Amino acid sequence: MEIAELYKLYQQHPRITTDSRDCPKGSIFLALKGESFDGNQFAASALEKGCAYAIIDDKSVMPDGDNRFILVDNCLQTFKDLAREHRRQFDIPVIGITGTNGKTTTKELVAAVLSQKFNVLYTQGNFNNDVGVPKTLFRLTKDHEIAVIEMGASHPGDIKTLAETAEPTCGLITNVGKAHLQGFGSFEGVIKTKCELYDFLRTRQDSLIFINADNEYLINQIGDDEEIWLSPYSTDPDNQYSCISGEIIACDPFLKFRWREPLMTLEEEGRSTKWHKVQTQLIGSYNINNLLAAIAVGINFGVDRKKICAALEEYTPSNNRSQMTITAKNHLVVDAYNANPSSMQAALENFSLMQADRKMAIIGQMGELGADSDKEHQLLVSNLEAAGYDEVWLVGDNFKDIPCPFRKFHNTEEVKAAIKEHTPEGYYILIKGSNSNKLFQLPELL
Repeated sequence: MEIAELYKLYQQHPRITTDSRDCPKGSIFLALKGESFDGNQFAASALEKGCAYAIIDDKSVMPDGDNRFILVDNCLQTFKDLAREHRRQFDIPVIGITGTNGKTTTKELVAAVLSQKFNVLYTQGNFNNDVGVPKTLFRLTKDHEIAVIEMGASHPGDIKTLAETAEPTCGLITNVGKAHLQGFGSFEGVIKTKCELYDFLRTRQDSLIFINADNEYLINQIGDDEEIWLSPYSTDPDNQYSCISGEIIACDPFLKFRWREPLMTLEEEGRSTKWHKVQTQLIGSYNINNLLAAIAVGINFGVDRKKICAALEEYTPSNNRSQMTITAKNHLVVDAYNANPSSMQAALENFSLMQADRKMAIIGQMGELGADSDKEHQLLVSNLEAAGYDEVWLVGDNFKDIPCPFRKFHNTEEVKAAIKEHTPEGYYILIKGSNSNKLFQLPELL
């Protein structure tokens, strides 16, 4: 069955489920495969529970004469193709966002700003892969006026595939750093993969890229390409004639900053060159680039300046990203969702700037670094030694053979036992690690 024909069927049954435990009456079941499951094996069950059709790619589960089973070559590819067909029904701006660090926070900030003027569809949680992006696109309705789609990657070609599915009209790469090196092969592989978003936008007429003008890696990827429209932002005041510019006022611990539009633009429109001040609820000086990116998007789409500031001030981080939690015993800086060499360095630099009598860091190991793992963990330990925190706990076997004066733990369960035995008190505590470390279980104990 061709995608156009299959999409007509979807229009008659506008609900696709990939979970045989959730089968609304009249929906379409699509059999995806995972490391430990094969959706084809649950197709018949999905039909029994109420699905009208089941899309499969294993002929052996298809009974003779049952036209409710639709056989395709590859269910995942069909899922993406159908999602793209659905996206094409809506002539609205679609902003694709990727990057090594900060893409989820930036997506949330961009959505918050745009929501001041538009009905916005945006990625929920971390639905940013080849299953999550189609699921997000299928949420598009005629009521949406703009879409913000987060795109994640761990291997070359991932962003290319997601861009071809979502077909963004605008793009934003937050940054490029050392993450998933095992999958990308090298830092250069990271840059090439993230910039597949730029490559896609080059194929579209009148596409727009929001770019950090301070990031030489990203600027070099654009070069002298005059076919792409750029909306730059910068933390360099000397860049103010071509960029939205911003600078940090304070970070104690919440980030306060100010920003203004390019002076040339302001002068052309006869408006004041005054700065806009914003007091955020975000921890981390590194977030200024994420905030400026959201401002650049908001300005481009005509959001009122005061409303932009209000949206940024009202935004509250969640999901263990740059959160400050004050307990009866400690002040906790929780950033326990993602960890790689670039984000670790940024977190340590920011934590070192915080004014506190006693500081402690609980640091989880970094994954997917391949051959660079030992080197990067050794560098992390050296940075921790140089930081001079009062107490440091290292979690994970990647730290096991690194000589240092810090306390080491095999896993978070051992850390929890140590806390219960003797709870640290009176500290500012940085909790930093990837989601797989499960450090997010610690705040309630501290």
